Formats: sequence, C-alpha cells, structure tokens
Amino acid sequence: MKIGILALQGDFINHFKVLSQLGVDPILVKSPQDLAAIEGIVIPGGESTTISKLLVSSGVYDPLKERLDNGLAGFGTCAGMIILSRVILDGRSDQVALSSIDISVRRNGFGRQVASFETDIDVAGISGGSMRAAFIRAPVVEEVGSSVEILSDVSYRFPDSSTRKVPVICRERNILVCSFHPEIVGDDRLHRLFLDIC
Repeated sequence: MKIGILALQGDFINHFKVLSQLGVDPILVKSPQDLAAIEGIVIPGGESTTISKLLVSSGVYDPLKERLDNGLAGFGTCAGMIILSRVILDGRSDQVALSSIDISVRRNGFGRQVASFETDIDVAGISGGSMRAAFIRAPVVEEVGSSVEILSDVSYRFPDSSTRKVPVICRERNILVCSFHPEIVGDDRLHRLFLDIC
C-alpha cells in the first residue's frame, strides 16, 4: 500500500516512521506529481497557516482537494484536522481548508503551547484499552455535521472556567481526523484504523 504524507511542513517524519513500521511504503508529498500513486494521505500536525500557504504555492491544493472529494482516504492530525475541516475559526483571512470533513475547528482552541497536555482517551471501534493522546496547541472542534461520527471526546476546563466535552477524533466516510499527535506516543492504532479506511 502506498500512503502519502504531506511533507510541506510539520511532523511528517514521525508519521513516516509509524507507517514504515506497519509495512507501508510512505511517499513524501511535496508536489502534485507525488499524488499520482497514493491510496491515502496523512496531513500532519504543524503550523496550519503555513501548511495552507504551502499547499497553494506548491500547486498541491487543487489536485489534492479533487482526489479527496473523489474518495481518497485522508488522515489529519492536529493542524491536519484544521486543513481538512470545512470551516476554520480564528484562522487567517487567506487561509484555505480542503473542506473534506463537515466540522468547524478553532485553531489553538485548547490554548497556547503552555496549555499543552496529555490524557488517556477511549476510542470507539478500537480495542486494546485507552489510548494516550498528546495535545500540543491543539484545535477544538466547535461544530460537527450530521454525517460525522465522533469516535472520542474529552472533558476540558477552558480558560473561561467552563468545562465541556469536545470531540477529539472524528470520521466522515473516507476522512479521519484527530486534534492530537498520535505519531509521538508509541501507539499505532489510529494509523491502523486509517489503513483500514484506505
């Protein structure tokens, strides 16, 4: 199986390592030509405004959006969730989204770098007990469309002292997204789920 990893910016190397350990032949996607042979794509965490700009300037945005709209499997982690979303809240005015999953996402919704945290989460459809999740300047899902399945959520106390449950893993058809970094905690179960989607 050939899986692309968007390698314009962000933590693509750790995704490369996880997929390689799972017997996949990862392809680093940096140009439209790199999309030709892939059966799925991972969009990693990083800086979502930078990834957005580079998607456009590299010429990857339009052909990637077309392939995702036509059923290419996509897996977005942290900033990748933002890029795959329908609506980006608190983004730059020129920031583009791929509109591949019907969610609205707030950038840095859990807080800045100092608010980063780890917690254990339960994930629907994944066996083997809870999963460790590392949230680093993580986005918050504010709105979910009717066809989106929430696979996991967390209760979080926000700076305004409100505590609410927010989705942290969502799936809609061929698209899987999470607001944390599964590639850094030594647990490959979300990557395995993505390969099943592929």
